[in-house]
Amino acid sequence: MSRYYLGVDGGGTNCRIRLADENLVTLAEVKNGRANLQIDAGEPAYKAISDGTRDVFAAAGIDYAETANTFACFGMAGGRMDTARAEFAARPWPFAGVRVYDDIDIAHAGALGGGEGGVIIVGTGSAAMAVVDGQRLQAGGWGFPIGDQMSGAILGRELVRYAVEAEDGLVEASPLTKAVIERLGGDNQAVMTWSFASDMDLKIISRDGSEGCDDALIGRAPAEYGQLMPLFIEHYDRGDAVAKKMMDIQLGYVDTYANWFKRHGATVMAVVGGFGQRLFPIFQQRYGDFVALPQFEPLHGAVILAKQNFDAA
Repeated sequence: MSRYYLGVDGGGTNCRIRLADENLVTLAEVKNGRANLQIDAGEPAYKAISDGTRDVFAAAGIDYAETANTFACFGMAGGRMDTARAEFAARPWPFAGVRVYDDIDIAHAGALGGGEGGVIIVGTGSAAMAVVDGQRLQAGGWGFPIGDQMSGAILGRELVRYAVEAEDGLVEASPLTKAVIERLGGDNQAVMTWSFASDMDLKIISRDGSEGCDDALIGRAPAEYGQLMPLFIEHYDRGDAVAKKMMDIQLGYVDTYANWFKRHGATVMAVVGGFGQRLFPIFQQRYGDFVALPQFEPLHGAVILAKQNFDAA
């Protein structure tokens, strides 16, 4: 009887699904809709994976009934909460076995080939995880308002704040701060309008149907701040003084996590995420052999975890 492994990299924008044989050789891969567990109680994620499973079996030329001989692992955006993962795993899946993880778990498994050590995600958001002597340790990943310290979104927000102060004459200006202000409208009033998303004419509707809520605020999404990172890197490479200050902030955040890994006995810190890999040469100069590029992408990490969890089943 054939045995298959199915891995899912469920992102907030799209969901990637890979089917592999018992040797983890990829048989087919497809992409489907968004798959964040925190969106609409996980319904879009359930639909994306269900539809994607049919698509990936069709693409591999394998009867869908073989899902009964397939073991699956889902790495999900919005999977930080234990309850969200447990509820999603309990849905009526057709597989022989299912495990649902936070998306950082599959990033870790892919980056380290299923082995031990630490991994940081440094993209629009950020998080950290390590496995040392079989013990799983996790930090960060609590989202833009209270976490994501290493992320492009947080650095972008700090950059905008600094640029506004520079326009007010409170701190040193530079070509980078001028470029940020220009990008966001040309002056501080325009930046303020941008930051509150005022020009989008959005409204908060309370549960009772009334407009407005004293406890909530509309503002730009993390990705909007993260989109300033190419501008930041461009000016950093030119030696911009403010860009260097911002880089010191970024490296200070990464130092906190590197030291956390070392205190727990991790001997390697793999760097995942587009922004992090762009900064990798700087990390290498700072941390030496302690940092590494990922061996595999997160989607393959999901397949690795599927096999690790169910190999004896």
